[in-house]
Amino acid sequence: MKIVVVTSNPNKAGEIADYFGALVEIMHVSMEIPEYRHPDVGEIAYKKAEYAYAALRCPLMVDDTAFSIESLNGFPGPYAGYVLSTLGNNGILKLLDGVKNRNAFFETAIAFASAEGKIRVFRGRIDGIIVSPRGDSGFGYDPIFEVEGRTLAELDRPEKNRISHRAQALSLLKAWILSGNKAVPGQNR
Repeated sequence: MKIVVVTSNPNKAGEIADYFGALVEIMHVSMEIPEYRHPDVGEIAYKKAEYAYAALRCPLMVDDTAFSIESLNGFPGPYAGYVLSTLGNNGILKLLDGVKNRNAFFETAIAFASAEGKIRVFRGRIDGIIVSPRGDSGFGYDPIFEVEGRTLAELDRPEKNRISHRAQALSLLKAWILSGNKAVPGQNR
């Protein structure tokens, strides 16, 4: 099976290719997709998949990720990419200067469009805390997001691919593919 991963982030495409290994041939396509606004990353991913499928007309997946910080009332949430590009990790740390509650979570929604254009959404979530930057692996918020004593940037890709929010969503997608496209827990629509 061949699936196109539509993302402007080659790191995401690499994680996905590593995750599926020989089960699925992953092809990366970078495409400008409109920035949809919605508080639910599942809805955003769904709209992105509709747009990408209309352009490519092949099996594909897109994702959208929220990064939510409890003490900031869920900010930046689904605007994680924009906030990372404007404030960066140092800006997030400044917002949390003196704040004791550093609980946060990532939620990823992966939308998969079949060859016929039917779209399914799979979700994953990982909880952790915001810390000073550590580690050289990963990308984005990974250096400041700690899970069980280590930041995501301190994990190598195989370790991260076992526990991350994206890995959880990919696990559901993989189970769905292996089940012959039968519903699996955690799947929307």
